[in-house]
Amino acid sequence: MYQSKRTSMSFGQNVIRFHEQLAYTGSALPDGIHVINPFAESTPAMDNLRMFAQKYLDDKNPRYLILGINPSRFGAGVTGIPFTDTKRLVSECGIPYSGKQTHEISSVFVYEMIHALGGISDFYSRFYINSPFPLAITKTNSEGRELNYNYYDSAALTEAVYPFIVQSVRQLIDLGIRTDTCFCLGTGKNARFLKQLNNAHGFFRRIVPLEHPRFIMQYKSAEKSRYIEKYKRVLDEVDSDAGS
Repeated sequence: MYQSKRTSMSFGQNVIRFHEQLAYTGSALPDGIHVINPFAESTPAMDNLRMFAQKYLDDKNPRYLILGINPSRFGAGVTGIPFTDTKRLVSECGIPYSGKQTHEISSVFVYEMIHALGGISDFYSRFYINSPFPLAITKTNSEGRELNYNYYDSAALTEAVYPFIVQSVRQLIDLGIRTDTCFCLGTGKNARFLKQLNNAHGFFRRIVPLEHPRFIMQYKSAEKSRYIEKYKRVLDEVDSDAGS
């Protein structure tokens, strides 16, 4: 299993440093596909992340990692915080924002789930959400529109970004992540990829998939409360086991 190279800094300080140095350095991407780095561009994402880390991550508690796919350009691609749109950045995280408002349905589910697990401060003291590819990806379609894209949506893209994903997961673990269990958002392609990645590199003892918030909100919204209860049960159970 991969051995974490933790520093003497707080978890939040490590998170800030990780994002300050974050840059895609992999192979050339397929035509029409672009990487967006909100932490290096003229957006408030880095400032938001600093405030968030100082407010909720400024301790040395080890955390469980929850891995999504890659950031949405309307969620973390704007706010800098995974599964957090601008509405919840202000209303839930208490971080001021004066730019264009964005709405991301995954963010709605995630923050309802967070409240079910004890609230924002408690949740982020135990869990940390990021992605195996921690930058936003878009694809320009035949009409010239830029659309969200996933790292696994084409074999050529997955192959190009694979070394960067390996590097990113190692760096995420080094923030101060527990390696006995990693949670995966998505029970399909994301879960299959992360399990194969884990088999090859031994990052975690096990990967536990959960239904992706977007899938729940788009296709199973009538059962949202059931999925929130499932998240609560699964996440509380592993955290309880760690503390026993």
